[in-house]
Amino acid sequence: MTRSIPRGRTVGAALLAAALAATAVACSAESPSTEAGGTYTVWDPYPQFTEDSDWVGLLKDCGTSAGVTVERTGYDTTDLTNKALLAAQQGNSPDVLIIDNPVISTLAEAGVLTTTAETNLDVSTMEPNLLGAGQSEGKTYGVPIGANTLALYYNKDLLADAGVDVATVTDWPSLTAALVKVKAAGKKGITFSAIGTEEGSFQFLPWFWGAGAELTALDAPPAVAALTLWTDWLAAGHAPNSVINNTQTTSWQEFASGEYAFSENGTWQLANAAKLDFEYGIIPIPARAGGTAPAPTGGEFISIPVQPDTGRYATSQQLVTCLTSGDNLLTTDTTLSYIAPVAAVQEQQVAANAALKVWVDAVKAAKGRTGDDLGTRYPRISEPLWTAVQSALSGAQTPQEALSAAQRTAASATS
Repeated sequence: MTRSIPRGRTVGAALLAAALAATAVACSAESPSTEAGGTYTVWDPYPQFTEDSDWVGLLKDCGTSAGVTVERTGYDTTDLTNKALLAAQQGNSPDVLIIDNPVISTLAEAGVLTTTAETNLDVSTMEPNLLGAGQSEGKTYGVPIGANTLALYYNKDLLADAGVDVATVTDWPSLTAALVKVKAAGKKGITFSAIGTEEGSFQFLPWFWGAGAELTALDAPPAVAALTLWTDWLAAGHAPNSVINNTQTTSWQEFASGEYAFSENGTWQLANAAKLDFEYGIIPIPARAGGTAPAPTGGEFISIPVQPDTGRYATSQQLVTCLTSGDNLLTTDTTLSYIAPVAAVQEQQVAANAALKVWVDAVKAAKGRTGDDLGTRYPRISEPLWTAVQSALSGAQTPQEALSAAQRTAASATS
């Protein structure tokens, strides 16, 4: 049965059109039961987890605690966004939606999501910088389930052979000096992903923000300095030309070969790191003048979509509260290789695994891509940014020329 969304919560036509263009499959979610108890639907971006997984077991346990049956469906991240928009337009939204944090502003603007104030979700213990990724115009649209971000993995043996003490790598000059030593020892320096997609922007942002640049001024001197750092590394042979086409996966594969001293990558590679044939370590990405650079946050938010029957919100709130309680966060974030969004749980993670300390520090310094009230403007800035990175690294333009063009494009797209 098709249901309309309450007045004031209609799906934006442009956003819906984009979703329809991206997928030819219409959403066919069944209308949830409104009887006491009944079935509550949960959509998540974890299709890799099967019915017998700990994650699905947790969902079902939370349903049992709330006195309902949970019906869960896992989708690919991009597919999930499209289906969420279509379901909202049809009035068949799930009761609980777990969604990649940059998508929150898009769904909020489209009127798909409730605010935490509307559904009485408590976010007071959440780290403010992580919560910011789910906020738009002063309102919060969900609870972070966890976060991942970027840091630098390094090859201990290779650095030792090159005479590099990793403790001295604290800013851009000292990192570049380490790369010079590595090259002099006949080895390769650093690999990362600069591909012309969101992955490229994601990996460039720690250097961009670490220089003091802002996404509203792509051609400012700090931004130019960040892109110049990368182009200089390629010109000097400290980074391979393959970074232009590298995804984060192929970049990791280069590092795993044992030929590179450093690799910019994320917490999601920890399981693969344990399989390396050499000893590795991890340090935060250094800011230009020292300290930890702000890296972008990855990870999902648990949100409650708008429902015609607002009486369902109380049970949905119970489900979200259960999923984000301290004990459950610890289990879930371990499973997902996430850092918890709550300081007390972060401390438990480090107590259980001291190697996570560097990731906790990186997450504490991280920031949301849609933060600073950028919201749905972020994608229209990110694409010109990754295009500029591609243009400069390929030698088609200087960093200044590439970023000036990017700023003109972004300003036009967001005005």
